[in-house]
This record gives sequence, structure tokens and C-alpha cells, in this order.
Amino acid sequence: MVKHIVTFKLTGTDEERRKVAEAFRDALLALPGQIDVLESMEVGINENPAESWDVVLTAVVPTLVDVAVYANHPAHLAAAGLLAGHKADRACVDYEF
Repeated sequence: MVKHIVTFKLTGTDEERRKVAEAFRDALLALPGQIDVLESMEVGINENPAESWDVVLTAVVPTLVDVAVYANHPAHLAAAGLLAGHKADRACVDYEF
């Protein structure tokens, strides 16, 4: 199994970032029912104002090849599109467990 962990910094006011983060979270949480290789999805929105990252997701897929299947699926691309114009930074770690 592979954990795919991604965190995002967003642009805009606190309210704008929260609105985008919530829409993104909702879209991501719908993906396990749409993408066969996606075993699970967890999404968190940062509640700590002392930290600078806004959103984190943890997806679980069977193999590293499936990370690409998930990433290129139209439903995932639509969810990622919600960040267009709002993404300041992204960091990712994929590891087998």
C-alpha cells in the first residue's frame, strides 16, 4: 500500500482560503466512490493560525503506479481544478507501508 500525502498553501484572505479549502475538501472526500484504486481519502483543514499550510490530504492506494492513476483521473483533476488561482505552494510525500 502507498500513502500519498499532500499539503497546500493557499492565497487570499482567511475567508477566501477557508472557502476554497472547504470546497476542495468536499470534492476530495467524494473521490473514493469515483476512483477504483483509491482505498481511502482523509482531508484536513488547518485550524492552527500559527501555521502557514492550509490543507493536507492523505490518500491510500495499492501501488506507486496507482498514485498516477489517481492523479490523472478526471474526477481528481476536477477537484484539483478548484485550487486554480489559489495555490501558493504544494508539498508531497509518497511512501509504501
